[in-house]
Amino acid sequence: MSKPQEFEIKVHSEDPEKKEKPDDKPNLEGSSKLLKDTKEGEGEELSEEDQQLKDQLEMLVERLKEKNADLYRPALESLRTLIRTSTSSMTSVPKPLKFLRPHYPDLQALYETWSPSDNKSLFADILSVLAMTYSDTQPRGTLRYRLLSDALKPTDATLTDPGSWGHEYVRHLAAELGEEYIAREETDAAEDTTDTANKQSAVPELPGTTDDLRNLGKKCATFLLGHNAEPDAVDLLEELEIVNELTELVDENTFSRVCQYMLRCVNLLPPPDDISFLKTVHKIYVKHDKFPEALSVAVRLNDPDLVREGFNAPGNPYVTFIIRPLAAATDIGNRLMKRQLAFMLARAGVPFEWLQPPSENEGEEAEADFSEELPEDLVECLSNTNLSTHFRAFGKEVGVADPKSLEDVYKSHLENTRPGTTANIDSARGNLAGTFVNAFVNAGFGNDKLMVEAEEGNSWIYKNKDHGMLSAAASLGLSLLWDTDIGLSHVDKYTYSAEETIKAGALLATGILNCGVRTEADAALALLGEYLENKSVPLKTSAIIGLGLAYAGSHREDLVQYLLPLVESSNTMEVASLAALALGFIFVGSEHREIPGTILETLMEKAEVGDKSLDEKWARYLVLGLGLLYLGLQDASDATIETLKAIDHPISKTAQVIVEACSFAGTGNVLRVQTMLHYCDEHINSVPKEESKDEKKEGDKKEEPAEKKDDTFQAFAVLGIALIAMGEDIGSEMALRQFNHLMHYGEPIIRKSVPLAIGLVSASNPQLPILDTLSRYSHDNDLSVALNAIFAMGLVGAGTNNARLAQMLRQLAGYYQKEADCLFMVRIAQGLVHMGKGTVGLNPFFSDRSIMSRPAVAGLLATLTAFTDAKGFVLDKYHWMLYFLTPSMYPRFLITLDEDLNNIPVTVRVGQAIDVVGQAGKPRTISGFQTHQTPVRLGITERAELATEEYIPFANVLEGFVILQKNPGWEKEDKMDI
Repeated sequence: MSKPQEFEIKVHSEDPEKKEKPDDKPNLEGSSKLLKDTKEGEGEELSEEDQQLKDQLEMLVERLKEKNADLYRPALESLRTLIRTSTSSMTSVPKPLKFLRPHYPDLQALYETWSPSDNKSLFADILSVLAMTYSDTQPRGTLRYRLLSDALKPTDATLTDPGSWGHEYVRHLAAELGEEYIAREETDAAEDTTDTANKQSAVPELPGTTDDLRNLGKKCATFLLGHNAEPDAVDLLEELEIVNELTELVDENTFSRVCQYMLRCVNLLPPPDDISFLKTVHKIYVKHDKFPEALSVAVRLNDPDLVREGFNAPGNPYVTFIIRPLAAATDIGNRLMKRQLAFMLARAGVPFEWLQPPSENEGEEAEADFSEELPEDLVECLSNTNLSTHFRAFGKEVGVADPKSLEDVYKSHLENTRPGTTANIDSARGNLAGTFVNAFVNAGFGNDKLMVEAEEGNSWIYKNKDHGMLSAAASLGLSLLWDTDIGLSHVDKYTYSAEETIKAGALLATGILNCGVRTEADAALALLGEYLENKSVPLKTSAIIGLGLAYAGSHREDLVQYLLPLVESSNTMEVASLAALALGFIFVGSEHREIPGTILETLMEKAEVGDKSLDEKWARYLVLGLGLLYLGLQDASDATIETLKAIDHPISKTAQVIVEACSFAGTGNVLRVQTMLHYCDEHINSVPKEESKDEKKEGDKKEEPAEKKDDTFQAFAVLGIALIAMGEDIGSEMALRQFNHLMHYGEPIIRKSVPLAIGLVSASNPQLPILDTLSRYSHDNDLSVALNAIFAMGLVGAGTNNARLAQMLRQLAGYYQKEADCLFMVRIAQGLVHMGKGTVGLNPFFSDRSIMSRPAVAGLLATLTAFTDAKGFVLDKYHWMLYFLTPSMYPRFLITLDEDLNNIPVTVRVGQAIDVVGQAGKPRTISGFQTHQTPVRLGITERAELATEEYIPFANVLEGFVILQKNPGWEKEDKMDI
């Protein structure tokens, strides 16, 4: 026990000394860190070296207070040298600043007494550094003296570089620059509302104009760029609203990191800033001859002029290695680069017309001349002509070329159905599900056993009834997807069928197989155009949708004359709506000058007459067609939204929600997401309890029940949240949290739409938490919620062959074996999960998830719109609407091509993509990689990189088609013979 007693006594004996210290604490203003440092400095004895430095500094300060002006300059120079040469650890304040801190107020007063001179400028420079130690009590002191120092310099003298004082000083100055600029902006804004006296008292005036602040900001940015602090430089120039000046400040060593950081910021910026960031990045890439990167930014900006300039940009940096005559080398390099750019544009679905130089003679002749001008190989790359050939070769390479039967997908023997219970399944419904599963699973391979390879007269079509035959015939188009040569000959025989539904299906198949591929023959328009005036509704609607799918994203002006008259109010709502949707597909994101006016006119005319057709389920497709025209165009839709507000009908509100959501698709705009959430918090058809009691007291005054208000707009508001947030990881995660709340507290229409929104946010990207959530919703009491959740499971896992998801769907097949609709949807989901035998995805984002494919988003939206009323569309006779997914379908592969566009096997590493923006050095961009030979399949969150430097890629992102060129400087490593 004696030892613990000794310890207690020791602690007590030291305590009184600690209590005495605060009483004689020096009364100094300033930051707590410095107070602590000075206190420590006084408490502990200074070393001889430190004491000598302190005395020297105090002597120099005394010199400045003397009358002899000749002593000022040497004293100031000595102070500057001592401060600059002092070294310190990262956590402590430099000793000269610590010792000079008590003299700072005296030096400030002394400064005011000096007359303007070069010495006073240097004095202000030193005070600017010392002001860092008083940043808590005298805000923006560093900046104040910096500006005063610059102002006192002669006009012809070069200004002092802030970087000469070191990194910490520049960062401090940059922070104060941002604060001062914002303060001045607020002061200017408050000029009209507040007094000048109040204004002056609120913000202490600093010398210098806004231009002075910006010039100083550019100096700081130049220093930061030269010292691996690119994010700080970008942030500073963004605060000073001169981010476009970066083009002049970056060099070949810094531009890449600056552009990467700026591109990552785009999704987090409010509207005008995000566009200015993208334009600045584009300028930087063009200046440094980075053509693929510049073109991808131009596609994101949706700017035809920039795309055309980028595609036709001369010069090519990669060919300098080639040991050939320079002119020939440049020519070859240009041609290969152009081909690579053409592959990128084809993947993005960029209209061919954008590449056409603006000419006086408009119309088809100019277009024909332009296509003839382009070399044939470029036209092939731009038109996706060889996509089918490459895709099938890829399938053979990865071992999935053989057709899959329905049982291979269902694996019924693994379903946990109870023995003895026979499922009450309508065989026609089962066969219809089989039609879609077969089409999705064997999509693009053109060798499935049920349709393409079936013997004459024994086709799967005849195992379906009535409208089922339409979907069965159309499934031929999906099996032969992208194969315009052989596909048309297979489909042609069904166009002569006596059965109207089979004929309609064949027309739809023609449109489907031409989707995303452009041919010289223009077969789709030739075959479908004549049916647009047909009296038969199935033939007419199939021809309309066939044209919409075949030319999705092409912006073909010659199609307007065929489809626009069908939108007018004289047509039935079904025809008008599908024609509007087809136009939306073709002119997606184009802000067309005629089409929006015609759709708005139709809505107004029908609303004025009180036409009941606006209450039909089809009306939502009419307004979706309008929304697609503004996809991703942000504020361009403002005038249309204002016009919609004038229409006196419930459809008006649905239209406003759809147009607004489409306009901001993929932007991650937080304010628009909040607007969508506001739409969701209205409880439209639920009557409060008190009101219902009052009504009972009144008696039987009202014989008829109150008319149910239209709440369709809420379904689209939920989809709108997903549409705006998708493509950006943080926004998507936050959206998923909101969906959880909506599922708990929302109305039935909202609960029904939440699974669809989850499917849209994470298409072809099966993450475990999302799968578990959807699995929970798929057992919901409300069957419409369960149905949509099952379909969403298919969307989330589309083309991934995800084993966990396949197991979940097999369990659901057993669970819903007596529920025909749900079982039908489980089968569809199974088909989607194994889409293209695991090689085709639905995610609309590509090129490292940076570019959004507008036709793909249009396809997803049209399909999800059908599921907002699944009983009225997909579960009724309009199940063919599942083929709206076609524009979203694209192979998830990496195929490397040589100079002659032939497959060339190369070793690549494939792993999970890591975000390395802003990290120091050159960190690895992928983790957990595996080494493969190309061609190789890439998941949505995966990234590939070449394993060796034997080849030089022309693309900036290894995805899709990548052209490689042999690196002449590469030597094979010598392997020791054993």
